[in-house]
Amino acid sequence: MARPSSNLAKFRKEFAKAKHVVIITGAGVSAESGVPTFRGAGGFWRKYQSQDLATPQAFSRDPSLVWEFYHYRRELMRSKMPNAAHLAIAECEARLGQQGRSVAVITQNIDELHFRAGSKNVLELHGSLFKTRCMTCGEVAVNNKSPICPALEGKGAPDPKAKSAAIPVEDLPRCERRGCNGLLRPHVVWFGETLDSDVLTAAERELDKCDLCLVVGTSSVVYPAAMFAPQVAAAGVPVAEFNMECTPATDRFQFHFEGPCGVTLPRALARHESEAP
Repeated sequence: MARPSSNLAKFRKEFAKAKHVVIITGAGVSAESGVPTFRGAGGFWRKYQSQDLATPQAFSRDPSLVWEFYHYRRELMRSKMPNAAHLAIAECEARLGQQGRSVAVITQNIDELHFRAGSKNVLELHGSLFKTRCMTCGEVAVNNKSPICPALEGKGAPDPKAKSAAIPVEDLPRCERRGCNGLLRPHVVWFGETLDSDVLTAAERELDKCDLCLVVGTSSVVYPAAMFAPQVAAAGVPVAEFNMECTPATDRFQFHFEGPCGVTLPRALARHESEAP
């Protein structure tokens, strides 16, 4: 199998003729905005790794601790901004839309930075930090409160020496649906949970009709998203990977561009000379 090309001019020719572009994004995109990935050697919150807290079992065992972790992440995002990669994707979607072409973003990120950058057609595979789901009635709701409940104000410090707030369950975020008052959880996909079937179906629909696919800032090891681009490539669709390093899927793709996404992606998605001004 031939090694992927890093020839930007060749990629740009594919980009110029594409009618429906799908862009799959992962944690590497948001990392350039200063968003922690909670992976690797420095991927701790206090003494915990994300897989210690982002599970249904952890929430059942200690909902206060899990809510502290997610409260910290929600509050942190208020100081983070979309970077050049997010903005390039949003600008590309708007520009191609005016030409009768289309762009769909399928993201593994839960930070909503794509929306804040201006992207419209975004599928959030793993949910959102700024949505909640009721454990009793199942209602999913947008929730941008800061803090999300009074008891969490000032809580969630990442310092390893910080003590758990041990907030009584009745003081944690509660459902505001009339007559419910059930315990809320973050509307995110935790380890061991399956993706929302409607979101997954919508993602597969976008992938089925794409004629160019970009994989940006993802390690290509988290399933089922890790199989999206390889399946598209196997069907003969050009796939371009943008990452700081090679991934287990790199050799399956036609293009690979190494470096910060905020540098490589804007160049790749800039207006092509064949596009109308």
